[in-house]
Amino acid sequence: MSEEKGIVKNYLSGILRVALVALLVAFQFLVIILLALWLNAYSVYMYLVIELLSIIIMFALLNDSRSPSYKLVWISVILVLPLSGHIMYALWGKADSKKKLEREVHACLLRGEQFLSYQAEPVKEFTERYPTKSRMVRFLESQHFPLFKNNQVEYCPTGEAAFEAIFRDIREAKRFILINFFIVGEGALWDRMHQLLLEKLQQGVEVKFMYDDFGSAMRTHKEFRHRLEEEGFEIRIFNPIHKYAQKLYMNYRSHQKIVVIDGNIGYTGGMNLADEYVNLVQRFGHWKDNAVRICGEAVWGLTVVFLQMWEVCDRSRQVDYERYRPDAVFEKNRTYCQIVSDGPANNPSNPIEMLYRQIIDYAKDYVYITTPYLVLEESMRDTLILAAKSGIDVRLLTPGIPDKKSVKLLTEYNYGALLAAGVRIFEYTPGFLHAKTIINEDCGMVGTVNMDYRSFYLHYECGAFMCDRAVMQQIRLDLIQTMEASHEITLAEWKNRPLLRKFTQYVLNVFATFM
Repeated sequence: MSEEKGIVKNYLSGILRVALVALLVAFQFLVIILLALWLNAYSVYMYLVIELLSIIIMFALLNDSRSPSYKLVWISVILVLPLSGHIMYALWGKADSKKKLEREVHACLLRGEQFLSYQAEPVKEFTERYPTKSRMVRFLESQHFPLFKNNQVEYCPTGEAAFEAIFRDIREAKRFILINFFIVGEGALWDRMHQLLLEKLQQGVEVKFMYDDFGSAMRTHKEFRHRLEEEGFEIRIFNPIHKYAQKLYMNYRSHQKIVVIDGNIGYTGGMNLADEYVNLVQRFGHWKDNAVRICGEAVWGLTVVFLQMWEVCDRSRQVDYERYRPDAVFEKNRTYCQIVSDGPANNPSNPIEMLYRQIIDYAKDYVYITTPYLVLEESMRDTLILAAKSGIDVRLLTPGIPDKKSVKLLTEYNYGALLAAGVRIFEYTPGFLHAKTIINEDCGMVGTVNMDYRSFYLHYECGAFMCDRAVMQQIRLDLIQTMEASHEITLAEWKNRPLLRKFTQYVLNVFATFM
């Protein structure tokens, strides 16, 4: 794959569509601000109204079940923009402002859960083998993520390795192929995938292809979908960016990455379907990603998550889940997996965030985490600090070269309290680390989840929670090699940041949930 030459295409049609939606949103803000300025002409009366509204909103926020960061942002908006901020909160901040739409989405998720089954025997075996980790399994089952055994897990330490394996398995597909990415970018990698999928279509293999509109709008031609449908692909696009501009629901994206072949083999990880993810083109230095290939019973979990989101994309047409059951007989073993998914329709319940905290809490020796973005809630920060102060070897890997400079500033800002508590932090100096991983000595998760507010609360995410010491050791060795190619940040180095950088980070942190 390294011999191919990649490109990064940005289509004018996509850029204009995104720009138009951005202008529509900006216009909404402008109207609200102008309305507030006009009402300020009645200053005495408006002061009383603002004070009354502020008290009502403060009570509402204090009793809101959402995260402290969410509440802090709205308090800040209301303080900085009197009256304008109140109107914005009434339109977009209330818990029930998107209730009908989220109920419809949640109904699709509930329908998919009906096709999952729960067996007592695997949980009993797991509890005997990993007694200190059994609480995590029971928690995930309470969130409708069953435990699967009899899995073969192959760790892919790079995007290149992941896609080579994906292409190899697609060539062997007999019944169907399910594909979902956040970003699809036309280029050498897409050309190779496209040609391979066309061959499978000609052989009678069904191909369902789904992608996020915001993630792919500027990277695909305006006729991209129609061309694929004419070729025989079944296409669905998650949350077209223009559809809910007035509700800001467009801020909710599907960040999931799933590939399923015949129901027997499945993939998830950080990679997207674009050339930079396999280093055919360098945008931010060397791109470090990862994924897992699963062959076994847990693939049904990935299939269900895919089909749930497929129905979310078009809630008027249901799909026959039973057609996509696995047909292979899997080798008996004790490699345990639970496929976990999450998204804003689940709020205020956030099972992936809770799983992260439990993996950290129940570590006996070490916790290693890779994340491109580190924008932490107080609860997650305190969990990491408690683990480090308890003698656990806690290490974080983040990018040396960022893709978003503002988020890099916030990531760096979050280092301070962690470094002071003994957490070791490494920046991947060769380039951009995009892998999303958390492991301890027995279990861990590889998936699509960044350690930030957006992933935990605003995006639909997924991952494979795995419990197998051999697999964890394989991942651990890769992360250690990545640390050896990285620069370890010290507390003294962090404290010596330029004053302007410190001030910028201090201000940005107030609005971290918007980043």
